[in-house]
Amino acid sequence: MLANKKAIVTGGSRGIGRAIVEQLAAEKCSGILLTDIAFVNTPEECATEIQKEIGNSETKIHAFKADASSLDDAQATIHAAIEKLGGVDILINNAGITRDNLLLRMSEKEFDDVINANLKSVFNYTKAAIKPMIKQRSGKIVNIASVVGLIGNAGQS
Repeated sequence: MLANKKAIVTGGSRGIGRAIVEQLAAEKCSGILLTDIAFVNTPEECATEIQKEIGNSETKIHAFKADASSLDDAQATIHAAIEKLGGVDILINNAGITRDNLLLRMSEKEFDDVINANLKSVFNYTKAAIKPMIKQRSGKIVNIASVVGLIGNAGQS
């Protein structure tokens, strides 16, 4: 079903994002560009490591350093995907952070960081990806969210 599709996964170097990248590869996507703001090593080493782990030479893995809260970085990511993958069929907005703290102890900067990574990033990547998707008359956008958005937890203001 995903054969020959090209995907972007924000926050794709670890955790849920990494699992999404691995599943897309298992489903035979032809190319995946994963983004993150911080890589353990370099983006290239991350891509190489995942490429070896999936053992699927049909899926080409690329990694791109980007701040999901930056519209300029989101646009650069889309351009990189078009250049490296030949287009964008699927965008998975997965980037997100937590700054667990009680509201009375949370700084404005911590709050802004969470909003920028978890909410503004979805706007940025969707805005950047929508024009190429409209032009090709197809595309899928998947937004990942935490259950904490429905059922609050203490310390997760």
